[in-house]
Amino acid sequence: MNFGTFLYNQARAGVAEQQLFEEVIEQVALSEELGFDEAWCAEHHHSDYSILPSPNLLIAACSQRTRRMRLGNLINILPFHDPIRLAEEIGTLDLMTGGRLDVGIGRGIRRAEFAAMGLDRAGAEARFDEALDIMLKAWAAEDRFSYEGKFWRYSNIAVRPKPLQRPHPPLVYGAITPASVDRTASLGWHLAQARQPLDDLVPMAARYRQQRAAHGLDAGQGRVILVREIFVAEADEEAWAIAGQALLRFWQLADDNKLGTTPLVPEDMPRLTKGWAFLRGGATLQQLDEWGVVLVGGPERVAARIREIEQTIAPTSLVGVFSFGSLEHEQVARSLELFAREVIPRIAK
Repeated sequence: MNFGTFLYNQARAGVAEQQLFEEVIEQVALSEELGFDEAWCAEHHHSDYSILPSPNLLIAACSQRTRRMRLGNLINILPFHDPIRLAEEIGTLDLMTGGRLDVGIGRGIRRAEFAAMGLDRAGAEARFDEALDIMLKAWAAEDRFSYEGKFWRYSNIAVRPKPLQRPHPPLVYGAITPASVDRTASLGWHLAQARQPLDDLVPMAARYRQQRAAHGLDAGQGRVILVREIFVAEADEEAWAIAGQALLRFWQLADDNKLGTTPLVPEDMPRLTKGWAFLRGGATLQQLDEWGVVLVGGPERVAARIREIEQTIAPTSLVGVFSFGSLEHEQVARSLELFAREVIPRIAK
C-alpha cells in the first residue's frame, strides 16, 4: 500500500493567500522527504473551501520541488475546460514531472460552480464525454487532426507537446455509484474514493475489481485510491482536541464555501454535514470516526484503523488530507512526521 497526501489549500483566518500556497508546496516537499509516494490536489472555483482554481499550476510548482513521488489532480473538471488546451497542459506537466503525472478526470459536482460559469450541470456528462474523446484523440494523433462536436470544434490542429507516458498518463475517476464504478473498471481507469463511510466503500472496491476481471483486465492492476482526513498527535486525546475543531471548520467550508468567523462546537457537525447524502442525513464527530471517514488519534490508534482498512478495502493507495480546516502549517507538518515515522512502521509490522 502506497501513502500520499491530498491538498485543498483552504482559507484560514488571518492567513494571506500567498502564504497558503507557500505552505502547500512546503508540505508536498516535506512529504516526499518523509517517504510518501504521491501527492494530489483538488480543483475548485470561487470558494474558500479550496483555493485551487488552477491546480495544474500547483503540480508544476511541486514538480520542481520533488524528484520521486507521483503528482496528480483529483480532479480536472472536464466540462469547465477547453479540452485541447487541457490536453496540451497535461502533456507539458508529464514532461515536467518526468512521467510522474496521474490525471484525475470528472464531471464536477458543485452546482454553484456550474451556475457561476453559466453552465447547466444537467449537461455536464455530455460535455465530459466529448471533452475526454477529444483529449484521447489529441494524445493519440501522430500529426494533425480535426474534430466536429456539439460543444467544441477544431480544424487541422497539431497538439504539442505529447505526454511522456504513452499514450497518456494514467486516468483516475472518482466513482460513487455502482454504474460509475462499472464504467471506470470497463474503461481501464483507476478508481478514487473519498468521504463515504468505509462500509459503503468496501462493496464498491470489490465491484471495481470484479468488473475489471469481467472485461478481461487484470484486477490487480487497477489502483484503488482511498482519501481520508488524517491527523496524528502523540496521544489520542491531544489529537482529537486539535483535529475536532479543525474538522468542524473543514465541514463549515464544505457546507457554504465561505470561511466563517462564528465559533463552532461539536453539536454543529450534524448540521454542517446534513447536505451530504452519503453521511446519512448528518454525522457527529464520533460517527465520522466510527465510520472511518476520518483517521484521528495517536500513532497506535491510527495504525490500527489503517490495518482494518487494509484488510477490507485493500487500497493500493491511502491518501491523507493532512491539512484541513483551521490546522496551522506547523501542526500539519508534525502530523505528517508522526504518520511517516510512527504510523507507517506499525502498519508494516
